[in-house]
Amino acid sequence: MADIKKGLAGVVVDYTAISKVNPETNSLLYRGYPVQELAATQPFEAVAYLMWNGELPTEQQLADLRATERAHRALTPEVKQAIDLLPTSAHPMDEVRTAVSAIGATETAGITNVLDAVGTPEENLERSVRLFAALPAIVAYGQRRRRGEEAVEPRDDLDYAANFLWMTFGEEADPVVVDAFNRSMILYAEHSFNASTFTARVITSTLSDLYSAVVGAIGALKGPLHGGANEAVLHVFDEIGTADNVAPWLDEALAEKRKIMGFGHRVYKRGDSRVPTMKTALDTLVEHYDRPEVAALYDNLESEFVSRKGIYPNLDYPSGPAYNLMGFDTLTFTPLFVASRITGWTAHIIEQQGDNALIRPLSEYNGPDERHIEGYVPDAANLEAAERAEEAAG
Repeated sequence: MADIKKGLAGVVVDYTAISKVNPETNSLLYRGYPVQELAATQPFEAVAYLMWNGELPTEQQLADLRATERAHRALTPEVKQAIDLLPTSAHPMDEVRTAVSAIGATETAGITNVLDAVGTPEENLERSVRLFAALPAIVAYGQRRRRGEEAVEPRDDLDYAANFLWMTFGEEADPVVVDAFNRSMILYAEHSFNASTFTARVITSTLSDLYSAVVGAIGALKGPLHGGANEAVLHVFDEIGTADNVAPWLDEALAEKRKIMGFGHRVYKRGDSRVPTMKTALDTLVEHYDRPEVAALYDNLESEFVSRKGIYPNLDYPSGPAYNLMGFDTLTFTPLFVASRITGWTAHIIEQQGDNALIRPLSEYNGPDERHIEGYVPDAANLEAAERAEEAAG
């Protein structure tokens, strides 16, 4: 009997130089840097550069990346038209997935040989930067059109985070909000071989193109056991209502054996290392918007759940209420995750292409034994194929 690893739990399938969780410090590292240090000191554009190139940028390199990013911020007519074909009741993750697919089809148009669509490392880095630049307008427009509002043109005098908020809300955000949003983007940017990143690497391993890999990753991220969890956390907050209702709500939820979203993580055994940084950002937002009841609900639910189950919050727990305070609709939370994680996904796609092997695991069959259609007589070719010697490896 094979040793089955359901969900590939504990299975190491490849090397990566992009990120790791350091068990000695319980820190998530991007290219060796603790993510909390990056979130406290760097703009998101610098962290994106780090993901793709392995080192933080010089001033000139950051200026060059920012110039390219600002040149590709606008929502193109083709992408807007693709989004507008979808009903406003469609989930925004479906909008984002469709928009990336439209971008990919446009940018690879005219390439008739699938091998050429794979792209060189240089071409895929350029594609990565353009997707990084384009996603904020896609996410912002999605929220605005569901509210019956027109798209807002980007501004090239604002950095990535400030412009993202500008395009979403049509007004300049307070620096406190921009800083909290920038930190959230950095914290969500990368997390090793999670489900969506692994999906992207599997698709990349078939020599498919970068856009196809990103579209697949978006589909994986949509699930509530992955990216959809931050959205689910806000639904929990809405259900509970006030801090006073935490204990009776939790009594009932645990009696019904419900999964409480926002707690626990397969990788971390001592709590998610990103939570303190995002909780600090949430605290600044609570003070900025004068919403102490949000902090009270957050603290009560965390305290009750940890004391009863011994399981700590993950990043989705503070980010959900933080995005809510900023003004994002709950349905927009997971697309924000996409806008951040595009940096990690594309870094992994480029890494996979650099040392590729087709990812194709085996399975242990547990269906019926071999059986045959009554009256079927195999022809000579099938008999020969069944009896031939095994082919050489490799």
